Formats: sequence, structure tokens, C-alpha cells
Amino acid sequence: MSSTDKKNISPAQPRREIKIGGVEFKPGKKGVVDLPIGSLIDYQPVTMTVHVRRGRKDGPCLLVTAGLHGDEINGVEIIRRLLKSRLLSSLSGDLIAIPVVNMPAFLARSRYLPDRRDLNRLFPGSAKGSLGGRLAYAFCSEVMPLCTHAIDMHTGAVGRPNLPQIRVSPGDEIGFEMAKAFKPPVVIEAGLRDQSLRASYYRNAKPSILYEAGEARRLDSSAVRYGFRGIISVMRFLEMLPTEKKPSIQKSKTVFSPSTSWIRASSGGIFTPLARLGKAVPSGGILGIVADPFGRHETKIKSAADGVVIGISREATVDEGDALFHVAASADAERAEAHIEKSGAVLEASPETEHVDFPDEI
Repeated sequence: MSSTDKKNISPAQPRREIKIGGVEFKPGKKGVVDLPIGSLIDYQPVTMTVHVRRGRKDGPCLLVTAGLHGDEINGVEIIRRLLKSRLLSSLSGDLIAIPVVNMPAFLARSRYLPDRRDLNRLFPGSAKGSLGGRLAYAFCSEVMPLCTHAIDMHTGAVGRPNLPQIRVSPGDEIGFEMAKAFKPPVVIEAGLRDQSLRASYYRNAKPSILYEAGEARRLDSSAVRYGFRGIISVMRFLEMLPTEKKPSIQKSKTVFSPSTSWIRASSGGIFTPLARLGKAVPSGGILGIVADPFGRHETKIKSAADGVVIGISREATVDEGDALFHVAASADAERAEAHIEKSGAVLEASPETEHVDFPDEI
């Protein structure tokens, strides 16, 4: 690692104390804390389960989270496999992992909290607020201050799968280096949304990246593999894990996109997509067709810019204004598509995924 890269990690600091919910973790120790939040209508307690792994040697503290939306499962599975990985036996620094941040939504198999609010619009929360506000407050007061870097994991909505991608906040230079280290097919510089977790990280000067892959309520094998490999790669970049003993011979390039746009239905009808995830699309190129179910006309859906498809709707019937394709801008879309296709082959050959059993299909 170059001296420039090392400067991008964090300055040397005394070993931090880690105490969550009144439980202290010494260097070299590991454990789980169920952080109390409140209770549901049947008096069932609401907790946030926090896993802590402390290395014996000094290093950064990486916070990895999933399940901010209760129906987004890929990140939950990635953390489950991460915590089982033998690689953590060589950990330097600290790993804090929360497989399910939003347990009430997870139990309901829903994106939203019981009051239909989005937890990712409630940060930093309030100790005396709604259930979601209290979840956000507990996270921001008990867990976030301990980390030096963060990775948050999401999926697309139901019926709207995403190509594996990393989103990084404008001006987050260390986050951008983490994004490159993750080695996803696509990295996007995405603006901050008020009261989102990523905005809270940015406000508190915590370098962070957001991983998006797959769709809600579904496990996707490649999304899980990309996520697992990416976290391990970031941990190597942060010098929390040793370098690879047998680096992959194959290399792929990440596509960097400065902006994205949604292509929406100009009329309602039956939707037939003609472009797949990762496909290059020229400005004006046909992405799909929306047909009048009564056979009177068809409307072509065209791309508004050169780019690659990073999100798509799988809904067969749509209304006017529905989001159909998410396109990441690219000055050379054909080359970007080639890089994305190669990244899949490199993923399959990655030695990182040898440390956890991955079934061929999920």
C-alpha cells in the first residue's frame, strides 16, 4: 500500500474503548449485545443485535450494517457469512456488525416500520421519539461514535433488482477509496438525503459507502458474493486483514459514474423490457415497450443519455410515470458494459469466496 493510501485510512490513535449497552469488550474478545429499544403492541421487546469482534492488534473500527429496511435480505446474509469467516481470526482493529438494524420491519417482512415510516429518513432520531426515532437514536448514540469507517447494505425494492453497485457521498475522499477497494461493477457519486444514515455518517465525519445489489425479499447469489468479497477487500485496504496470499490473476475495472437517471413510463400498459442489467444503452436507444393492453398502440421507452442499466422494473403492468430503468451515465457505455461483464467472471475466480461455502444457486 502506498503512503498516500495509508494517509487515507486514519491517523494513528490510542486503542479505543468499546462499550455498547453497558457491556465492555476488551481487545482480542468477541461477543453479542442485544441493545434494548422499546416494545411492540404485545409487549414483545424490540432490540438491536450488535456483534463485536476485537482484534488483538490496533487498527480501524469498521461498522457493517444491513436490514435498515426489513425486506432487504442480501445484506443480512452477507453479514451472517462474514461473521462465520475464518479470515476474522487474523483481524487487526475492530469489527462491529449489525445484521438487522430494523428488527420490527424485519419481523413484518416489510420495508417500513409498523407506523409505515422509513427508518432511513429518521436519523439521528430521538430518545423520546417514535419507535423508529428511538432505533435511530440508539444507533447514533451507542454504536456510530465507536466506528472509524462504515459500510451499509441495501437492495432494490420488490420487483426492482439493482446491479451490484457502490454509492459514495460527494466529498468523502476516504469513502471513495473504500469504494474502489470494494471492487464493485459500478461506483456512483450520489447526493445525500436528509435524515438518512449516510447523511449522518457524513455529518459525523465517518467515511462510508453504501452497497446496493439485488431486490427485496430475495437472496441473490452474485449479490451476496460481491458483498462478501467487497467487505473483505475493504478490510484489507484498511489493513484490518492481511493481504491476499494468492491474489486473483484476473482483474476487472470498476465503472465510475457521475450521475444516474430514472427512465419512466410515458403511458400505462403492459411493460416488456428489452435491456438487461449491465447493458450499455445509447442516448435515444430503445430500452423497452409499453403496450396498450387492448391492442391499440405501443410506446417505445428510450434512454435519455448514454450509460448502463443499473436498475430495472420487473413489473408486467405499469402506470404512467412508473420508474422502469435506472441508468448510470457513462461517456463510453460499450466499454463500461464490457467491464461489468468481466467483473462477473473475476468474481467467480476470486479466492476471497473460498473462505465461505457458497451454494451455486440461492
